[in-house]
Amino acid sequence: MSSSVSATPAANPLAHREEILPVALLLAFAGGYLDTYTWITHGVLANAQTANLVFLWVNATAARWQQAFHFVPSLFAFFVGIVIAAWLRRSVGDRTGEVSLIVEIGMLILVGILHNRVPAVAGTLGISMVAAMQSSIFTRVEGALYSSVMITGNFRQAIEGAFALVAGDPPAGLLRKSCIFMGVCAAFGTGAAAGAFLTERIPAVTLGIPVAALVMVLLLCETSPAPDTSRKSPGGGG
Repeated sequence: MSSSVSATPAANPLAHREEILPVALLLAFAGGYLDTYTWITHGVLANAQTANLVFLWVNATAARWQQAFHFVPSLFAFFVGIVIAAWLRRSVGDRTGEVSLIVEIGMLILVGILHNRVPAVAGTLGISMVAAMQSSIFTRVEGALYSSVMITGNFRQAIEGAFALVAGDPPAGLLRKSCIFMGVCAAFGTGAAAGAFLTERIPAVTLGIPVAALVMVLLLCETSPAPDTSRKSPGGGG
């Protein structure tokens, strides 16, 4: 039994390149950036579909139908992005991460080109689809479950880890795990701050920043050696 478990990472090294910390930090930076961009530009949150659903029903129950419908395209695009991600996993297997990154980069470039002509459609549909694919495919960092498009779960795990350390007798590897989640939250916040600053000042090239971050992730996935996954920290499922 133990030999079959240890052989699994080696049989699929590409998937584990997607779990390295620099990839998670870059994706979280892009996630925070795009959420701020869509909120400032379109008044919706590309990543946080919980908020969009709440806004939809708040407006719908008050019979403000136009305002309610404003949040529907983002929810629909997120749905489509999840379906595309599921289809990619079935179709390309171990190359899902790399293929999805290429699709996401192409989508953001298309959004940037179309933004001046069809801003609402390009912004809400394109970016929410990118967020959905990213959240569905890139789900682990060093074996632990995380999200690169919202920080609620990451923040919770960082706090729980810090509490366990203060309380004493923490499991092996917990300090690093807690620091990883804190770092992902910080990267998301940094991306949000950068998105807020640049969206209002240089809107014509704003989306070039997350595109560059995703290109760096693609290069890391292609060139980084597969990490040693034989020493995963306990409780990595998050």
